[in-house]
Amino acid sequence: MIENYLGILESSLEKKIIVLNEIENYNNEQEQLLKQEKVSMEEVDTNMEKKDGLIQKLTELDEGFETLYERIREQLLTNKDAYKEQIKRIQGLISQVTDKSVSIQAQESRNKKLIEDYFIKERNQIRQGRKASKSVYSYYKSMSNVDDTSLSILDQKK
Repeated sequence: MIENYLGILESSLEKKIIVLNEIENYNNEQEQLLKQEKVSMEEVDTNMEKKDGLIQKLTELDEGFETLYERIREQLLTNKDAYKEQIKRIQGLISQVTDKSVSIQAQESRNKKLIEDYFIKERNQIRQGRKASKSVYSYYKSMSNVDDTSLSILDQKK
């Protein structure tokens, strides 16, 4: 019976690695999107939505793993030697999951920095656009208040 549970734990970890690989692929895609000259926020949003679905799947796998492990934990601790090989494989898979998770966290951090840089650049462009609009508006406002006679005086001086 415990061997079946250990097999399920092992399978769960293998599925988790597959999901983590997919998340890693979406992170790489997101990085490429954010490094483009013209960033498409629709594509970034789509990417993030797909990644969010994978994260939910990962959470479900984690919860299932934890629940099952808690169910057989006592029996595993008392009979370590009987399940030595399976435990060793599971530990190896846990190590792979941990390494992938650390790698993904680093990717997420880099992508967060890229997105922050993008928003700072966009904010500065909007600010510059507002300044230019104010300048143009001020110019037209001041020119609309000028008398036609003063303009003709300027022309006569030439």
